[in-house]
This record gives sequence, structure tokens and C-alpha cells, in this order.
Amino acid sequence: MHISSNSFRVPRRLLVVLITISLVFLASEESSVYSQQAACDKPFRPVSAALTDLGTDFYTRMDGTVTGFKGGLYPNGSNQPPAEHASAGLEAAARIQPLNLDGNPDPVEGKIGLVAIGMSNTYQEFERFIQFAKDDPEINPRITFVDGAIPGQTAQYWIDRQAQTWQELHFRLGRNKLSHQQVQAAWVKLTLTGGGKFPDRTQKLQSDLEVIARNLKAEFPNLQIAFFSSRTRSYTYWEGLSPEPLAFEGGFAVKWMIEKQIDHDPSLNYDSQSGPVSAPYLAWGPYLWVDGTNPRSDGLVWTTEDLVIDCTHPSKQGEEKVAAQLMNFFKTNPAAQGWFLANPNPSPSINTPPIETENPTSTPEPTRTPFTNPTVTASPKITSTSVPQDQVVNTVRSTIFAEKLTSTPLAMAENSSNDEQGNSGSELSIWTGGLIGGVILITLWFGIRRLRLQTRDNNS
Repeated sequence: MHISSNSFRVPRRLLVVLITISLVFLASEESSVYSQQAACDKPFRPVSAALTDLGTDFYTRMDGTVTGFKGGLYPNGSNQPPAEHASAGLEAAARIQPLNLDGNPDPVEGKIGLVAIGMSNTYQEFERFIQFAKDDPEINPRITFVDGAIPGQTAQYWIDRQAQTWQELHFRLGRNKLSHQQVQAAWVKLTLTGGGKFPDRTQKLQSDLEVIARNLKAEFPNLQIAFFSSRTRSYTYWEGLSPEPLAFEGGFAVKWMIEKQIDHDPSLNYDSQSGPVSAPYLAWGPYLWVDGTNPRSDGLVWTTEDLVIDCTHPSKQGEEKVAAQLMNFFKTNPAAQGWFLANPNPSPSINTPPIETENPTSTPEPTRTPFTNPTVTASPKITSTSVPQDQVVNTVRSTIFAEKLTSTPLAMAENSSNDEQGNSGSELSIWTGGLIGGVILITLWFGIRRLRLQTRDNNS
């Protein structure tokens, strides 16, 4: 007797249940990846007091070398800008307003472009910041946020305006329907990888940051303010992607660059009345570095739970901690809150808190070797084959932000630099989970097919 194959039907509910179990298993594997990413297990070693707490004290390196360089974000060990620079910041902030595509004022349909420039840590943290901003009714709805940070692209990749980093930034602006004329504020967080001598390595970063500041003004003619931050703390020491004390010392690069503008250096001039404008107004953004579990004066700490397994990139908790500092900064800083908030407080006074002055008899800081503006050379070529394919989208948690990445050639290579190293353990978990899930589904298919054939034979 012939039985049609349609006379036997596999229960669909059973099939759905089994597939669901497989998907749940895969989800649990992905979840385990994130728990592994937050597994920095390096020991804590004290590095230094934060710049904000160091004040007029001299910085001493981890090896005991007294450097002779003082702390503070601004001159004379202060965390507040000099009155003249603070006043200039308020004037620059007052010029920020919604603009149309051609850069003309348009309070109804215009936009205020706020872009981020940096490497992987910057990318992760600004993405989290954008998530916070989406649901915050206090923020000016005219602001368009663009995360222009690119994983793997540290400072040296941004000094050439023809480099693929800037091309990628142009693409992201277009994707957000923002013109170059509408970009008016920037947050920059960059570093150099590896170790090096102090202050030589820090001065090299300072030089690169100065070039990048000029590039920003050249790219975005209506850019009024660029806020700079140094990187968060690392739990690697002397060697690694961005080890201590180099990560801490990057703060001096930002400090010295801003002090150079405060001293009216023409290469960073922002005032058209003082000569050709070559840079936007420069100021500190949020200062993010904390000496690990040693609390800063504001109580902030940075633990191993704030980092993934490479002890350099932030975990979800670390991202949220930085994003919260960014949000607080833009909502409260006198040079930001007026345009960042939908209903800002009355215009802040240009008077700044008292600035600590040095005792005339105090020991002066050593003279830093001045840097001449470097000749801009082509940035290192970025290729999508510089790391193995199985390392390309891991450390920066692109499984969360994949929809934010672009389809440009550079997006395929966003982790291709010494700043990025894949978490092989997490990668293995993903591939293992996918393999097991696939085996389950294939086994189900063959099992059902075999059951059908046996049933047909039994009924023949």
C-alpha cells in the first residue's frame, strides 16, 4: 500500500519548541560573551593622583622619577580656565545656534551638529552617551549627535585630512543628514598606543592633537568649540595597548595644548581679531582618569569591573560611567549648557572661581621642548586585512552597535590597528555557540526526515 508523504506530518509545535531551545542557547552564549568581556583580572597598582587632584604638586612617575610638571587642568595647578579664556568660551558658546545646510541661522528647522572624534573607547562611550540623550527631554532637540570615532584609529590616523578616517566621518555626517556647515561643537578623545618616555611621548601626542584641532576647524568652518578629554585608566602597566602611566600622562598633552592656546600661540588662534583663525576655541571636556580604586576628590573610582578582559576597553558599566560624566559636563559646563539644554539656565557669569596662583618663590616647571608644526604626511594605510577576520568586530561590542556602523571600506577595518586586539575567548564562545546551535538544527532535520521514512516503510 502506498502512503503519500503528506499523510505523516511532524508536529509543528515540537519543531517550534526545539528551535526556540536552540535560539535560547545561542542567546545565552552571547550573554556569556559580555560577562567574559568584563573580566579584567590585572592587579591594581597606584599610578598617581588625578590631574584634578594633583594641583600645584609635581607629578612623580610610577618608577619614582619626579618629573617637575604640575597638575591641574589649566595653568598654575588650577582646574578652572583663566578669566580671559573662560570669557572667550562663553562668547564662542553664544555663537552656537541651529543652522541650515548652508550654515545660515534657522531656529525652526536648523541643526546644531555635535561630533565625536577618537578611537574605540571614544566610539563606545559616545554611543552610550547618545543612547542616554535619546530619552532625555532636557536636551535641545535641535542637536544632531554624530559618533565619528573609529575603533583602531588613534591620533596618528587623524593628522592627514585626506585619510580614510576623515572620509568615514564625512560619510557619517551624510548619513545623519548633517552638513559640514552645521557642525559647531566637538568632543575629542585620542591617544597613542604603547609605552614611551615622559615627556617625549606625551609631547608627540600633544603635537598630533594640535594638528587635529586645526583639521577640525578646516573641515568645519562654523565649529566654535572643541572639548578634549584624555583617556580613562588602564589596568596594564608599562606595556600593552595603552598602558599606565602613559594613559595618565596623556592628560598632560591636552593640558599643554590648551595652555598653548591660552598663551595666544598663533598656530591655535581662535580669535579673528588677533589674526587668521586656525583652530576652534579649545577647552577641557570631562576629565575621566581615576587612579583605579583610589577615589578622586569627587569620590569617583575606576575598577576592573569597568573594563573588559584586555583591561583597556570599557565594559558596559564603564561605558555608562563615562557617558554619565559626559552628560553631566554638557548640562553644567558654562560653555556648553546654553546650547545643549532645551531650557538652559540664565547665561552664566563670565567670572570663574578663584584661580590658585603660584607663590613667587615656588619652583618653576621645567621648560618643555617646543614643537614646531609637523609636516603632515599620509596617514598609515588602513586595510581590512591587517587583522585576522575572526578578530574584526569584538572588542568594541559591535554586536550592540552594529546598526551604527557604515558600509564604507573603512568600516570593514575599524579594528585594524595596534589599538585593537580581539578577545579570543569571547570570539570562541560565539563561534562555539553558533556551531552547537547549527548542529542541533541539522540533527533535528535529519531526525525528522528519518522518522518520516521509517513511518512510510512501516505503512507500506
